[in-house]
Amino acid sequence: MRVWVAVILLVALASGGATAQTEAGGVSGTVVDPSGAAITGAAVQVRSTNGTVQRTTQSDRNGSFIIYGLAAGDYQLVVSSPDFETKENPVTIGTIGAPASLRISLAVSALSTTINVQGREDDLVGIANSATQGTVGAREIQDRPILRSGEVLETVPGLIITQHAGGGKANQYFLRGFNLDHGTDFAIFIDDMPLNLPSHAHGEGYADMNTVIPEFVRRVNFEKGPYYADVGNYGSAGSAHLEFFKTLPQNFVKVEGGMYGYGRVVFGVSQKLGPGNLLYGGEAYHDDGPWTHPDNYYKFNGLLTYSQEGYANGFSVTARGYHGKWNSSDQIPENAVPVVGFFGALNPTDGGHSQRYSLQAEWHRQGANSASRVVVYGFYYDLDLFSDFTYFLTDLGRGDQFEQKDRRWVAGLYAQHTIFSQWFGRRVENTFGLQVRNDWIRNGLYQSENRVRVDKTDSGTGTILPATTQADRFTDTQPGFWVENKIQWAEKFRSVAALRGDLDYFDVTSLVNPANSGTASKLLPSPKLSLTFGPWFNTEFYTQGGFSFHSNDGRGATQTVQPVSADNPYPDTPVAKIPALVPTKGGEIGVRTVAFPHLQSTISLWYLRSASELQQDGDTGGTVASPQPSNRYGIEWANYYTPGENLAFDFDLANSKALYTSIDEDDAAPGSPGGKRVPEAVGLVISSGITFHDYKGLSSSLRLRFFGPRNLTSDGIYRSQATALLNGELGYQFHEKWHVTAEFLNLLNRRDHDIDYAYTSRVAPTAAPAFTDVFHPVEPFQVRFALGRTF
Repeated sequence: MRVWVAVILLVALASGGATAQTEAGGVSGTVVDPSGAAITGAAVQVRSTNGTVQRTTQSDRNGSFIIYGLAAGDYQLVVSSPDFETKENPVTIGTIGAPASLRISLAVSALSTTINVQGREDDLVGIANSATQGTVGAREIQDRPILRSGEVLETVPGLIITQHAGGGKANQYFLRGFNLDHGTDFAIFIDDMPLNLPSHAHGEGYADMNTVIPEFVRRVNFEKGPYYADVGNYGSAGSAHLEFFKTLPQNFVKVEGGMYGYGRVVFGVSQKLGPGNLLYGGEAYHDDGPWTHPDNYYKFNGLLTYSQEGYANGFSVTARGYHGKWNSSDQIPENAVPVVGFFGALNPTDGGHSQRYSLQAEWHRQGANSASRVVVYGFYYDLDLFSDFTYFLTDLGRGDQFEQKDRRWVAGLYAQHTIFSQWFGRRVENTFGLQVRNDWIRNGLYQSENRVRVDKTDSGTGTILPATTQADRFTDTQPGFWVENKIQWAEKFRSVAALRGDLDYFDVTSLVNPANSGTASKLLPSPKLSLTFGPWFNTEFYTQGGFSFHSNDGRGATQTVQPVSADNPYPDTPVAKIPALVPTKGGEIGVRTVAFPHLQSTISLWYLRSASELQQDGDTGGTVASPQPSNRYGIEWANYYTPGENLAFDFDLANSKALYTSIDEDDAAPGSPGGKRVPEAVGLVISSGITFHDYKGLSSSLRLRFFGPRNLTSDGIYRSQATALLNGELGYQFHEKWHVTAEFLNLLNRRDHDIDYAYTSRVAPTAAPAFTDVFHPVEPFQVRFALGRTF
């Protein structure tokens, strides 16, 4: 996390453990490794002489920490960090003067045998810039039962992960009143390499988490709202930064098996190689699912990293590879259930395959007055996807299956430089950042039958729909630059002000209609401001406001003639171009408190406005832009309670509302004049769990995930049901190096829906078209077992 705590070191204390004299109810300092490099995220505790914890914090990116509000007396300062020995220093708090600064040097420890990465239990008062910014560590990720790898992101409070067709597709995301489709307004980064794909054949911002192996995720840093300068495209609702291990806490191998053809093998090894460390690992996965026509989903993931890692200076080079192939049980309308069953499919030939291979390099350096970080990356990606959402609505003979193909090469750069200084005695950080990516894309939309491209006939007009609906070759270039200023104005007031500018440039060559070729560009500025007040009684208050954006599909930015398709069976229909970038703006107020022992609690009220909505289109499977703006607002309450070393409770609640600024007629029920409700927008979300871990070898977890009914049409006539899932996990370490785990998914065996839509379809050539609820069910109760060994 990019966090800042105001500390200027004035006096260095030798690290031999001598008693330190501090004053004025506080203690401050810096934490370094044996080379003198700063250690970020070290846990700092002040304990009374009887061992009671009085205050907790963690070191910031400069290794600095500060703690105020201590009564005069004697204490123990306890400092710890993964891979280092814990250090205790006696300190004496005086009654006058300013807090003295300490220099704490931690010795490198032997390799830990447990994952010890800090997460939501950490005290972020004095560190975070908002109530909705946080970190989840590897231990919490590993303690959660998960159905699919994308659910790693459900550690972000208020975020829901679902699937609407086939295990190999990108997940469906819900957050802050959005059905985010496959990632339209939620940005995901893998070690600062973006996962979202602009101008994607299936949906804008497509982000496929199947490329992630959960065991290698060291932490997930998250933030919500358009207030963060280093997050550009797709970050309006929020963003998640997945940080991967460079050195594993322990080498491991794990074998899993379970119901419905589930099987998985994963391993990871890290070892010294010359002056650095080599980490490598992989995953082989198969799952049929409960579907009448099995998914038969195979995926293979590989990871290779070499690093020379220091907390101040270091670099790493990482190669990743993913390949997946699957069949797909797409969503089905309610009136098809009597025909194909609850877990059936109307077109068993749906499915696809995908792959992604990437190479990235990271370099960082930090000194007393500045810090720099540079990431360069490149990857190859392709997807070939066959879907059928309307069945026989368009062509009574050949059906409505279509193919979406996306192939691209991508290259990018992320760089930032921070200068630490003082302005008139006030501690200041100024950061200059640059992000550039270029996508060389070739994608298209095709009519297909049984995965073969064919011409079709529109049953309503008799128009021939050509096999190639749309095919394009184009580049999508997105440079962004930002400047950010952080100032600690006073002990209990700090600010973060930033200005970001982004350009999107498209150069499109249409392979079907030359009239749709051309170039387009759009430049958007995005100012941002965050103010933090406190802490008082271990409680901080935040207020934020800012602008952001999401990109539209580049093909729409140059298109002048609409392709001939089921949506438009008329040749040479003119269509208006859409803007390349769509602005968003929002604000929120929030509170973060650790006033109650062992409890981290935050609450926030937020608002977000988008100039145009990106929505899933049931006829094409892609995303379409709404003609009118939308407003969203809501409340979020997150809690993490750790009453003991082996016990943790969490309870997160979010409730939001999404409305268009004017009546929407297109997404209304038949015969309705429409309404202002944004279809499929998530409202109430509850995520809660209890985790008991590492007690005499025993670990267990029980989790509830609930998201409430959603409007499926703008008039609210069609609504989804609520979805509630209870998952459990039980593990036992029966030997120093061996452990077993059992996961129990959907313990109550509820027949809820993962996703719902409402639109017109025809389930058979002889049936009448019907406007109904269209859904994809959650998977039923199942058990999965795992046997793991560390070495």
